[in-house]
Amino acid sequence: MAYKARIKEFDALLAQDVIRLSSLKKLAFHGIPDEQGKRALCWRLLLGYLPEEKEIWSTILREKRLLYKQFIEEMIVMPGENEINGDVTTGDHPLSINPDSRWSTFFRDNEVLLQIDKDVRRLCPDISFFQQPTEFPCEEIVNSNNVKRLHTRVQRRVLNCANVERRGLGITKIELSKKKASEDYAPMEEGKEAHWEVVERILFLYAKLNPGQGYVQGMNEIIGPIYHAFALDPNINFREYAEADSFFCFTNLMSEIRDFFIKSLDETDHGINTMMSTLLTHLKFNDLDIWLKFQQQDLKPQYYAFRWITLLLSQEFPLPDVLRIWDSLFSDEHRFDFLSYVCCAMIVILKNHLLDGDFSSNIKLLQNFPPMDVQIILSKAVELSKRKLF
Repeated sequence: MAYKARIKEFDALLAQDVIRLSSLKKLAFHGIPDEQGKRALCWRLLLGYLPEEKEIWSTILREKRLLYKQFIEEMIVMPGENEINGDVTTGDHPLSINPDSRWSTFFRDNEVLLQIDKDVRRLCPDISFFQQPTEFPCEEIVNSNNVKRLHTRVQRRVLNCANVERRGLGITKIELSKKKASEDYAPMEEGKEAHWEVVERILFLYAKLNPGQGYVQGMNEIIGPIYHAFALDPNINFREYAEADSFFCFTNLMSEIRDFFIKSLDETDHGINTMMSTLLTHLKFNDLDIWLKFQQQDLKPQYYAFRWITLLLSQEFPLPDVLRIWDSLFSDEHRFDFLSYVCCAMIVILKNHLLDGDFSSNIKLLQNFPPMDVQIILSKAVELSKRKLF
């Protein structure tokens, strides 16, 4: 009964001509119903893609979607207009030192594409969604004899782009059992494309349009849940444009968490080191015993919380739980303060195991968080957030 009542609350709020974002945040913080595409619509609002005024939605959506189509044409389709046997660099010299050389751009793009391609092929291997064909493939690309498909441009060579991967901190969690699944991601036949190919295109365009940041390993884990929610929207008018809408929502979200992905910004107010320090502060205040145990074992948050925070917990839980957690994170009035409380709650809930464990067992436990009802964690996080530091 309570669930049906919540659905009615969402229906009433979303039916208004002007949707008050503050009211939506209070309601969505406690979870958005899966039915009727409510999560996809609410996320578009919470991530600043749609404004509160419903009357201008159609105008904004039309403009954004046309803009995204233009991005595809200019950065993916048009560069191949003069191809000869798939060569986008005909008439240029591969040793040209001209920064505007098409060969130079081609090589730089391939470095980024190599990492993106590898990452999207192992996205959410526990579910088959990303390997399935999309209802709405990009016609200009899938009907081009494959020459314009991004994965056909990937050249298997060693990366030397320092910004692509944050090495040594385990940002990407790959279990041995998942490696085989990632190898099964294969391109679709001509005229079709898989969801992972759509995600690859989104990330490539993001990297091209944000050269100061580019692509960093782990961004695939941020776009994945957003695209999944949008591509399964029961409203076909939204589902058809899941790619474009995901791109802009992802871009808005990355503007808020970009500091997590740029090493030179680790020490800023919103950088990853500040977030990990905040987590330790919360832990010390809420459970001194665990904090002292971690101090004694020299168990630093870099060993476990770096991935938690950077990827917004997207690799610690099954996708349905990630979607639920993100409802609260996107609804937090002080994004992403609540994330640090969720991380603290995860540690506190494991108190007995952590106090009894040695360094290696504790690291293993934190890096492979045990299955549990995510609502228990979120309720504990809310409880911790209401306590005051004196």
